[in-house]
Amino acid sequence: MIKPTHDPSEYVRGIYQILINSKKRIGFLFGAGTSLAYKQPDKSLSIPIMTDLTNQIINELNKETDKDGKKVYKELINSLKEDIEENFNIENILSNLEQKYLIIGKNKFNGLDKQAYRDLIIKIKRMIKEKVSVHLNNKINYDSLIQSDFANWIGQADRVFGIEIFTTNYDLLFELGLEHNSIPYYDGFTGSYKPFFSDESVEKLGYLSFQTKLWKIHGSIGWHIDEDSGKIIRDNSDQDDIIIFPSIYKYHDSKKLPYICLLDRLSNFLLEDDTVLFTCGYSFNDMHINQRIMSSLNADKNSHVIALYWDEIKNEQNNPPQYSLNSKSPLYKLATSNSKLSVLGFRSAVIGRQLGNWKLTKEPDKDETPSINLYFDEDASFVSNLEINKEEKGNEKWTGEGKFLLPDFLYFINFLNSMIQENSLSKAIKDGSR
Repeated sequence: MIKPTHDPSEYVRGIYQILINSKKRIGFLFGAGTSLAYKQPDKSLSIPIMTDLTNQIINELNKETDKDGKKVYKELINSLKEDIEENFNIENILSNLEQKYLIIGKNKFNGLDKQAYRDLIIKIKRMIKEKVSVHLNNKINYDSLIQSDFANWIGQADRVFGIEIFTTNYDLLFELGLEHNSIPYYDGFTGSYKPFFSDESVEKLGYLSFQTKLWKIHGSIGWHIDEDSGKIIRDNSDQDDIIIFPSIYKYHDSKKLPYICLLDRLSNFLLEDDTVLFTCGYSFNDMHINQRIMSSLNADKNSHVIALYWDEIKNEQNNPPQYSLNSKSPLYKLATSNSKLSVLGFRSAVIGRQLGNWKLTKEPDKDETPSINLYFDEDASFVSNLEINKEEKGNEKWTGEGKFLLPDFLYFINFLNSMIQENSLSKAIKDGSR
């Protein structure tokens, strides 16, 4: 049986046509992977990955001692490692602590009472906030900020409707990029002294229709509840931020304001005609978001979601990486349930409910190669054992297989900006021929 394949050049041609169609509604859903991305060799504006974030926080907690020099959290951390085992990360740690806090009563557990657990949960959340607050770096190099390159594309793209950005990230990297490029944007807040969240304006799809929108569906650094008015405001105070932290309660919290309003915006955006949502850096592990996406796609509309999915799993000891997008993947089940969801991994893709490996149908010539290199890294040609034994040269076999690059946020943004350059060149040639 011949296994199905997908030609990356044909599919990217379709993406190109979508993006140059100025009348389409274009949106982006960016997850944590976009905050991890950085330009070599500058990591100054990159958020730590989950493993690094967990290790940094645990190392700091391990250093804390009481007045007698005893490690405050040693017993608890050892217990957590036994309970959580291979899934020992900050999300599961917070979930475990919050569950213990609910059931502990008046007793002690791992040497801590109920108030101590509450204090620790607050401490960890504040540590997470500190780790993602890279905007406080006084020496921001905007040339190394990928979000700035993305904003550059937005500023030059010719569109009837403003770009809509949905993100689960609560850092300020997209704000930095947009403001550095002088791109006006609306994020649901209005006012000057104490900007307040206006749920009515978020619900209206026609509100500021030409302006870029930035919807932070898990909250953001700087969002607070104003004690006097009860409104959600944005300022620089040191109060606890309104953020959906990574824990078991993020699904419960997502049903509150302002999150429910922002999730409604995502649903309503996908319910508009001729809408395309690109996802990048989003792992599809948030069920409350997946439910909104799929229910909107299941409606009788012609919207589409193109998921640029980072499925590469690097192994230790320099072994070749593995790729998780396959017939056993939960995301495969989502994509095969609705043809309006296309999932593009590094080595394979689910397009039109069909799982197949990436493979070029024809070998590109030297003029085509530079443009293909923007989104596809061809595997090296090989020589068969028979040809090697015959000592024949120049008979390398071209396979057409390779790695699709756009799930990498850096490559995706470079691809977007290459379109601007190509369109500008085409326009200059056209104007010069008149």
